[in-house]
Amino acid sequence: MSDYSCELFATCLAGLEHALADELAAIGIRRTRPLQGGVACYCDRRLALKACLWSRLAARVLLVVDRVNAKNADALYQAVFDLPWEEVVATEATLSVRASGANDELRNTKFTALKVKDAVCDALRERAGWRPDIDPREADAVIEVRLKDDRATVSLDLSGSTLYRRSYVAAEDGADEAHRCGQAAGLLALAGWNGRAADGWALADPACDKGALVIEAASVACNLAPGLTRDRWGFGGWAQLDLDAWEDLIDEADAAFEAGLQRVREGASKASGADGVEQVRFIGLSASSVAIAEARRRVRRAGLRDVASIELGDAESVDEAVVRASKAAGGPCLVASVEALSAPGGAQATAQAAASALVRGVSAAPAGSSMAVVGYDQVGRSFSQSPACKVALGRGRVEQTVRVFDEPAGERTTVVVPDPAGGAEHEVSVYDATSAQFVARLHKNFRQRRKWARRVGVSCYRVYDADLPEYAVAIDVYAGADHARGNTYLHIAEYAPPASIDADKAARRFDDVLALAPVAMGVRPDHVFAKTRRRDKGGSQYASDKRYNYVTLVEEAGHLFEVDLSGYLDTGLFLDHRVTRLWLQDNAQGARFLNLFAYTGSGTVYAAAGGAAETTTVDLSQTYLDWARRNMELNGFSGPKHAFERADVMSWITECRHSPRRFDLVFVDPPTFSNSKAMGKRTWDVQRDHAELLIGVSRLLAPGGVALFSCNLRTFKPDLETLAKYGVDVQDVTAETIPDDFSRNQKVHKAYLVRRAQKD
Repeated sequence: MSDYSCELFATCLAGLEHALADELAAIGIRRTRPLQGGVACYCDRRLALKACLWSRLAARVLLVVDRVNAKNADALYQAVFDLPWEEVVATEATLSVRASGANDELRNTKFTALKVKDAVCDALRERAGWRPDIDPREADAVIEVRLKDDRATVSLDLSGSTLYRRSYVAAEDGADEAHRCGQAAGLLALAGWNGRAADGWALADPACDKGALVIEAASVACNLAPGLTRDRWGFGGWAQLDLDAWEDLIDEADAAFEAGLQRVREGASKASGADGVEQVRFIGLSASSVAIAEARRRVRRAGLRDVASIELGDAESVDEAVVRASKAAGGPCLVASVEALSAPGGAQATAQAAASALVRGVSAAPAGSSMAVVGYDQVGRSFSQSPACKVALGRGRVEQTVRVFDEPAGERTTVVVPDPAGGAEHEVSVYDATSAQFVARLHKNFRQRRKWARRVGVSCYRVYDADLPEYAVAIDVYAGADHARGNTYLHIAEYAPPASIDADKAARRFDDVLALAPVAMGVRPDHVFAKTRRRDKGGSQYASDKRYNYVTLVEEAGHLFEVDLSGYLDTGLFLDHRVTRLWLQDNAQGARFLNLFAYTGSGTVYAAAGGAAETTTVDLSQTYLDWARRNMELNGFSGPKHAFERADVMSWITECRHSPRRFDLVFVDPPTFSNSKAMGKRTWDVQRDHAELLIGVSRLLAPGGVALFSCNLRTFKPDLETLAKYGVDVQDVTAETIPDDFSRNQKVHKAYLVRRAQKD
């Protein structure tokens, strides 16, 4: 074959195209062209195999067979059939086909793949005398067809499966773990790690999770080919495979790794110094023992145990780790980390803890050191200069920003935080010196509120509610119950600052809250759930970014409740209604109970526990009704006497008034505002519509019945004149329903007892 007999297309994460082109050129492939999503290039068979073995940035290496007519199914079949498959697919190889893209005639990728599979199989049977077996999972030869307009690019995947799934990653680990290896390799490439590793730099990852970045960095330094121990390749089904060339490449890679590993070992030994303590240039820290165990297994699988260390640590120990790594290197350190794509809970506080550790780490590193991150948008606020490199890595769900900083971090200060268990004080790096006032208030509140909670038997309570105007957040404690017993969670809700407050300054202060609160209260950062609330005009309608769910169980007054600490702005249990719920329980004996705007049904649980003869739970959301049913079942309440009805409450009341159904006890806790699509053109506004609501509710009360009405609009004023006109008595009981932990804010909700007026 000629020197340039193979046309390849190497795919990669968006943003790495030029870096991949440079990498392929370093491998020896001279004709490269970066394109969207990858690099087109030409080379001989040996270099094609070398690209598979050595590329750290390519996700797949595709051998382009041809570009064919794909105007319709028949044209695609015939064009693929005419290709010389006997020269592409090895004899007796198993086969699979994957397709992507669509046009007006070929809209279904499964159908497209089927037509291509039939064409290849028919061609091999007719011209080579054999028909391949189909193996959709582990085929020897994987054919890829990509449609664009009326043309299709048909390729053989020489890699077989994504090259980002390194051999040190366990087979059962999901796609996100393989993707993270690709992110780590991309980060290192964009940070110029090849040259820095050759110059003897160290690397420290203060939030290493399962160690991908540390392993990738050590692999580059030790000249470990990422595909050296990979056991399955797509080129196993390639008719043009040169096995002798492949074996030579493996031998060369073995020798290169042995020499590179020895070189790094010797460098670390020289740096150990007179104390004789062996040093390593590559250190990862994690606060999770489970992650540490898996990261260490990966280091061993990669053969890098002698040069990389995964250790227990956090923001307070990162500077010592950076100093040790730099000492082993005898020079600068790259402090770097890759933020997880998805975290089921506590993502923001965990990220803030890691960001603080990164900044603290680079501040402790020798002159000339750098910091590089994937994600961790918070770190940018620590630098006065723009990043030396800023690249969007990936697209859609997996897109994150790479930032590389080559100058020192900006001015930061250290706050001393008392240990909540009475141990040694903690030093936490923050942006704003006034954070010391916040943490002092939080520590005092927590110490007092924790004693109160233990005394009165409360496990979910508020600790802080914008006590200092500059730190306008609400912090609630949730103690896990049942299977989550022993876990403590923090729910931190930020109230968006007014326009007069500088947005960047507010963001830095919120970052400080997320860094300080877990330390001050002795809670793991991944058990801290942070949310930003933005008030709409007229009430408490809040906006939120898309979140992952984190569902657990808590206990209140002996009852179990399911809460979601991350998926919604509110958790499913309004803590300020603790006293209200107890009132319902105390007055429910033998009552026919109705819960309107029932949310997750916590009021119904209390009424059932208080001996209600029957309960009816009404809400417009099926999601909340299902949640309410689960809460009832958690506490042993099920059966026909407990009804759950999905309906618009105002319409439901109108219909119910024309039926004989009446209730002895009603709980009404409407939202401040709603414009749900399920309500049609009508909207709900509690100030505007409450009179109509309460008049209707009063007509559903049995003789002697009572309704408890509540709302959280701070400016709410009942329309007493209209209510009295329609024979509705209203008694303000707000002061009696505010729990002690909400006493600082008497406007957290309003509460009223509603009855039918007695006739003279």
